[in-house]
Amino acid sequence: MRAVVIREHGSFEKLRLEELPVPEPGPDEVRVRVKAAALNHLDTWVRRGIAGFKFPLPIIPGCDGAGVIDAVGVAAHGCAVGQEVILSPGIGDPLARDYGILGETRDGTNCDYIVVPRECAIPKPASISWREAAAFPLTFLTAWGMLVNKAKVLPGEWVLVHAAGSGVGVACLQIAKLYNCRVIATASTEAKRARAIELGADHALPYEGFAKAARAITEKRGVDVVVDHVGPDTFTGSVQTLRKGGRLVTCGGTSGHEITFDVRHLFFKSLSFLGSTMGPLADLVRIVDHVGAGRLRPVVDSVFPLESIGDAHRRVAERAVVGKVVIEL
Repeated sequence: MRAVVIREHGSFEKLRLEELPVPEPGPDEVRVRVKAAALNHLDTWVRRGIAGFKFPLPIIPGCDGAGVIDAVGVAAHGCAVGQEVILSPGIGDPLARDYGILGETRDGTNCDYIVVPRECAIPKPASISWREAAAFPLTFLTAWGMLVNKAKVLPGEWVLVHAAGSGVGVACLQIAKLYNCRVIATASTEAKRARAIELGADHALPYEGFAKAARAITEKRGVDVVVDHVGPDTFTGSVQTLRKGGRLVTCGGTSGHEITFDVRHLFFKSLSFLGSTMGPLADLVRIVDHVGAGRLRPVVDSVFPLESIGDAHRRVAERAVVGKVVIEL
């Protein structure tokens, strides 16, 4: 089978297209013929490497994917050859020490065939395409974990979503609206801000001066929740934007990992700072139901063949993406 393999960290040339044996499923596993996969920032971190974190090289990258079951282990009950499925990117309990993610702790979806535990193969709604099926699991599960499980958003609350053009931003915006929140989005370009409004945002702001503008929109009250996965570039303004008792939730820091802040804001305003990574399989099943019913919508930015995996990574690195970059197999 064809597979993208990372044998050492580095730039785009480290993404090698190789021929590998087709994997065989274990007793409680299924093998899936991958139809589409999608890129996340995690894929770029696996390629580049992260100081202090050891990835199991060589590895096939790719967290998101969808395809057709073509082989079933003897104990993989409830699964059938020919079934169209969406792959859960997470393996196990997200709070357990042995939790894993496809393409990070084990081989991922950038290949013709992948073997996964049977419970990670979720039936694909007939109403969505292969491209759409691959374009939402990791980011929508991450966004659900932040807004629903951690921040516990309520109808009518003001939610500020940073980087609204990113995969996580697109998901957060839609989930906040699903919960009948009022959404202020930030994005770096006018085109991204216009797309945020199309997806349901009530207001869309540039990063420059966003804190003052958001407080003006809320009549100086401040927002209830800020989703900030940008990090140092936006953190101070995010804290300033929050009302008393507000919540800031994050799943990462694309602009860096070191943050300084005035701790007085934390206790004087009774703020909550919340961290979140991924979420349980049951939440992804709920999200798939919402996507199948059209209440949540995957957004595909662009599509590349597997042979152009380097170009797909370059597209993500350009930071001009709205939604997800998809690999078609």
